[in-house]
Amino acid sequence: MGEKVPFYEEFVVFSRKTPVSPCQEQFTLLAPNHEIALVMAQENFMRREKVCDIWVVKRSDIRAMTPEERKTLERVDNKDYRTTKGYGYLARIWREIDQGMLDEKEILSWSKGRVK
Repeated sequence: MGEKVPFYEEFVVFSRKTPVSPCQEQFTLLAPNHEIALVMAQENFMRREKVCDIWVVKRSDIRAMTPEERKTLERVDNKDYRTTKGYGYLARIWREIDQGMLDEKEILSWSKGRVK
């Protein structure tokens, strides 16, 4: 005989509180299929809190990175220029440039002393 397939599968429930909020993992539940898992997740949330969207995903369909793959996410030491922390001095420079620029009033004031 073949391998016995379990009746219930493990589903992970994700939700969002508002249309612009991030998706967050909430809990895991056992259900025979996606439809029942979604109904169970909705029933659980209706008693707890307000949400705008719910997702149910089979745990077996979620693929995590291997330790070797995670190493590819490590930053190379010379990539500080990609983060905003390296640009803190720009506000000061822009302020200095802006204060040194000539505005329209100043330019027009030069012509007031001339004889026409």
